[in-house]
Amino acid sequence: MKGLLLLLALGTAPLLAAERPLRFAINDSWAMPMVQIERGQAIGGILVDLQRRLAAKVGRKARLLVMPRLRVQQALESGDIDVRCYVSPNWLHSGHYRYIWSLPFMTQRDVLVGRIPGPMQPEEIQRQRLGTVLGFTYPRLQPLFDSRQLLREDARTQHQVLLKLESARYDYAISNELSLHWFNRQRPAHQRLHTLGEIAADPIACIVRDDPEVPTMALLRAMVQMKQDGEFEAILARYR
Repeated sequence: MKGLLLLLALGTAPLLAAERPLRFAINDSWAMPMVQIERGQAIGGILVDLQRRLAAKVGRKARLLVMPRLRVQQALESGDIDVRCYVSPNWLHSGHYRYIWSLPFMTQRDVLVGRIPGPMQPEEIQRQRLGTVLGFTYPRLQPLFDSRQLLREDARTQHQVLLKLESARYDYAISNELSLHWFNRQRPAHQRLHTLGEIAADPIACIVRDDPEVPTMALLRAMVQMKQDGEFEAILARYR
């Protein structure tokens, strides 16, 4: 009887291991439409839809780990997360050597935003505060920050950056297009913020941990299939 129980336990162990949820990292600096976070849990948004769908494609559940940006980097280095989505090679400089990049599934466009419409480039602004997200890097703007031509004013999330611009805490801010469109859609036309110019366009992808515990190749193939089937675009369209 003991031998039978041992055989049953050994037989079910691989099944239990296969059912372990995939661990996805979510940066708590993101806001809608990227992710809606309530009481420390990711409950909606592009990343939630994308990551749950991706896990389902390989027969797993998604465990969405909301954490600060610096903790995300530590988790990458220690192998405590399996997948990180919505990231660009232009944003990572270390800690991803154990991970394989997926194909890019979209482009993020960062734009200069103001309350008054009209074309403008950040290089034209002199000695003013510029709304930015804490911990985010803006390579084009860094020389302007270093020379003090622009004074960086950080907020914890992209939504907070836009709220401060709306309330005239400063005259200009940086936002990605998706967040700006989401912010504006709830406001009448005369209260909307305006795109003044594009400052960056970065390819967006996922990185997947290269480890026997993770169905790495299956996840990467699933992303190719999702792009070919138009699933990425369908997810994005729900939040535009």
